[in-house]
Amino acid sequence: MPAVNAVLGRVGFARIVAAALPRPDPRCALAPAAVIGVLVRNLAAGRQPLYGLADWAAGYEPAQLGLAPGQAALCNDDRAGRALDALFEADRASMMTALTLAAVRGYQVSAGELHNDSTSLALYGAYRPAGGAARDGGAAAGGDAGGAPRQPPRPARGFSKDHRPDLKQLVWILTVSADGFVPFTARMADGNTGDDATHVQTWEECRAIAGTPGFLYVADSKLATGASMAHIDSRHGRFVTVLPRSRAEDTAGRAAIAAARLDFQLTRTRPGRRASDPPRTWETAAAPGPSAEGWPVIWVRSSAKCALDARARADRITRATTALDQLAARLGSPRCKLKTHAAIARAADQAITAAAAGRWVSYAITGHDTITRKQVSTGRPGPNTRYQNITVTRYALHPATDTALAARDAASDGCFPLITNDKTLTPAQVLDAYKRQPGIEPRHHTFKTVLRAVPVHLTSPERIDALSFCLYAALLVHALLERQLRRAATAAGLPPLPLYHENRQAPAPSGALILAELSDIAVTTITTPRRATVVPPELTTLQQQLITLLGIPAASYHQQHHKQARKSA
Repeated sequence: MPAVNAVLGRVGFARIVAAALPRPDPRCALAPAAVIGVLVRNLAAGRQPLYGLADWAAGYEPAQLGLAPGQAALCNDDRAGRALDALFEADRASMMTALTLAAVRGYQVSAGELHNDSTSLALYGAYRPAGGAARDGGAAAGGDAGGAPRQPPRPARGFSKDHRPDLKQLVWILTVSADGFVPFTARMADGNTGDDATHVQTWEECRAIAGTPGFLYVADSKLATGASMAHIDSRHGRFVTVLPRSRAEDTAGRAAIAAARLDFQLTRTRPGRRASDPPRTWETAAAPGPSAEGWPVIWVRSSAKCALDARARADRITRATTALDQLAARLGSPRCKLKTHAAIARAADQAITAAAAGRWVSYAITGHDTITRKQVSTGRPGPNTRYQNITVTRYALHPATDTALAARDAASDGCFPLITNDKTLTPAQVLDAYKRQPGIEPRHHTFKTVLRAVPVHLTSPERIDALSFCLYAALLVHALLERQLRRAATAAGLPPLPLYHENRQAPAPSGALILAELSDIAVTTITTPRRATVVPPELTTLQQQLITLLGIPAASYHQQHHKQARKSA
């Protein structure tokens, strides 16, 4: 807990929350700001259910949780819920801005490059409507301006990144700094919110926090819409994103690559993931022309992605042709239930669609008529027996693969186009900025798994939205601890610390590993009728190294008392 408090104290979390929440009623035994502080510490150090909050708090010194002696027992789930209600009514947008600014200034975090991405939070159970119509990007963190009623994000079904389309969800939109991937701003949005509708509001929030529009805004292909890019460019902002396959520039660029009209230059080289793997390379080339908006387009060819694309295309073609061959064999059986041309075509289309190979695989259906005579009159055949010609059509399926098109597509394997409005950036700088985009994924992983933001068990949309601020603060704690330890260890020239099990080294320690290493430290208090004696913990060498690198005062772990005891002895 001293490690968590070191970050919260440095960014002034208690002061920010206390100033934003209303003054508590004098009859209130525990202020809502104090409860919010306990919630954030609980989320950062290892989330427990709200009904177990009091038992969890009893295991810590009250001062470590910002409580007075005896107040830990007051942290029940009802009081926590009412504290979240008060937090929802507060101006959380200003609170988050103040918190981020304090982190940027206190830890000297650079805001020159920001990365944005979103993820979905699955909801289990029934959720009442939050009221109001769907909003662009969800409700603002602190409510609407002009005195309008605050509306929390609306749980709804949308594109589930958790692969649970059967569940309602909320969308969590996160922006981090490239300097340590420290959270910069975040908000919760309606469950059916598309990413392309969120970038304008997110960029404006980032500009308000950074105080300047000059930062480089990096996001995925959902940023590549005319409205979003034009909004950023018109306000003197800078962006880097990847163009989707639906853009005309992508089609023109791949045609130019197939015709060998682009001059790719080696830009980056890294060793293979295994010792036996070849080096990974990235090549860049300028597009044949600018984008429709007049901005530079840079094509990138990745050797690793090239192998993946070739393997994926071959796998799709193989699955489609195999399914069509099996279907063709079925048609030769007299018991086949596919008797019509339309039924066979539907089955073939389904097989191709399932393999996502419609670009290269097609088919032809041929029919062969067989005419047979059938007696229609009764009795034995004779001169007056009447017959009817019966025509039976048998169909055959013939799969076909467009090998020429597949070979043409293979020329652009591993290639993708990047677009930026900053014409001063070199292709290498544009590539490096986009290659840092995956660094936001560990933050989403921490948010969902370590902080256990999902599944969301709260049933009130207002409390879910308020809890998202607490989750953001806890995520900020993890990111700042991780950044500080990595930078301090690098500056000191230390080898990777043995934070994994069996003393295995951790080249890139996470906030969860840091807190796990410090989690078993305990202070023993021996109480007698005359006095109470505090026995400080015996820190291991690794724990002492951690608190030194993190800049945590030794007195936080009662080490000063320990030294005095040794001197007196």
